[in-house]
Amino acid sequence: MSAVSDRLPTFPWDKLTPYKATAAAHPDGIVDLSVGTPVDPVPELIQKALVAAADSPGYPTVWGTPELRDAITGWVERRLGARDVTHRHVLPIVGSKELVAWLPTQLGLGPGDRVAFPRLAYPTYEVGARLARAAYEAYDDPTELDPEGLKLLWLNSPSNPTGRVLPKEELTRIVAWARSHGVLLVSDECYLELGWEADPVSVLHPDVNGGSHDGIVAVHSLSKRSNLAGYRAAFLAGDPAVLGPLLEIRKHGGMMTSAPTQAAVIAALGDDDHVRVQRERYASRRELLREALVTHGFRIEHSEASLYLWATRGESCWDTVDHLAKRGILVAPGDFYGPAGAEFVRVALTATDERVAAAVRRL
Repeated sequence: MSAVSDRLPTFPWDKLTPYKATAAAHPDGIVDLSVGTPVDPVPELIQKALVAAADSPGYPTVWGTPELRDAITGWVERRLGARDVTHRHVLPIVGSKELVAWLPTQLGLGPGDRVAFPRLAYPTYEVGARLARAAYEAYDDPTELDPEGLKLLWLNSPSNPTGRVLPKEELTRIVAWARSHGVLLVSDECYLELGWEADPVSVLHPDVNGGSHDGIVAVHSLSKRSNLAGYRAAFLAGDPAVLGPLLEIRKHGGMMTSAPTQAAVIAALGDDDHVRVQRERYASRRELLREALVTHGFRIEHSEASLYLWATRGESCWDTVDHLAKRGILVAPGDFYGPAGAEFVRVALTATDERVAAAVRRL
């Protein structure tokens, strides 16, 4: 056990504990803009679908019901513009973090193999490489990486934490480079439906991949767009030559989405209205927080999409965390996402309207 845990870094969120205590001591209570967990209700039609499937005594399948696969393939074609997507091109997963952490291991990577991810990135990309005992490195431009031994290339657009969106032309160039070197490209697109000042594009779009899914996989989640973080509902779409073996491995590991959750996902992917409503909530909160932060002396970089504002006062991120905690506002320090974030904080939009208004008053 210790041999595995020793491979991992300190769990970053534990470092925020004293600052959370400071923020919680504010007379008007804490405004938690750190983790980015949804706070708004699960849409009623999704709750009803979950309840209707509550009497599910049998084991679900890892691949999901045919109805679930229909819902995923239909959404991928309708929303992402992908073409010729069949059941073989999709795979349900138990939330996207599980997939990110265990994908290198499930791909059979290990010592001598390399995993690459953006310079500023979700920490679990590195964790996944460490669990597999593979080497890992961060990049600014992935096409400048040495392809020798590079087995897994992570993209993340829109980015967590920065909200940066990769333009279609850049995605096209990176996909072509990865294919030319036989590198599997996995694109984390969990925030794709939350574009504000840019319109994010999937690697599954034919303008990006030339109409072929070879060598590419996209990761999508319902946690943010449908408030389903508590359901652990996500899926992969892309190359059947990758997803087929993953399905067999995950069968052996029992990595299956619960039957009620599968029913909820079908309902969620079949309805666009609740996504529009939730987008409007986040857009309003984003406008209020952005203006308040800028007025308070922050500079906002990127942040053209996703659920975060990437903000700096030109000082250590921990000084900024402390400064805001004394005002009852908790944010995430930028160095959680890599040394390049040392002077930034990530400010989540995931607080109620009342708590966002409180943060704005304090700022």
